[in-house]
Amino acid sequence: MLAEWSLIGRTREWESKVYAIVRNGSRQHKVEVGSVLDIDDLNPEVGASVALPVVMLVDGGELITDAKVLAGAEVTAEVLGVTRGPKIRILKFKNKSGYRKRQGHRQRYTAVKITEITA
Repeated sequence: MLAEWSLIGRTREWESKVYAIVRNGSRQHKVEVGSVLDIDDLNPEVGASVALPVVMLVDGGELITDAKVLAGAEVTAEVLGVTRGPKIRILKFKNKSGYRKRQGHRQRYTAVKITEITA
């Protein structure tokens, strides 16, 4: 009886959540409205709108994976700016020949904020 009273007036978390799995390059990201994520560099202007392709959509308790339905679905994001990933150091070395090569790399990303998920 105590368990019944504790559920009255509360909504279950999974019933009200709307999120999508979007594809960007070779990666997939789970996004909700308002979430900020770093995606591969797109070179758009700050404040521009970007549409991301949807792989899967969860609307409350309903899971949508049908390609025909997802063709009309869209995730819209606003570009916040360009960011850079961590520095990666590359070192090549060959023993007894005096060959050494040092190189570095920082990947460029575009920071986007998800503004709308439409089904």
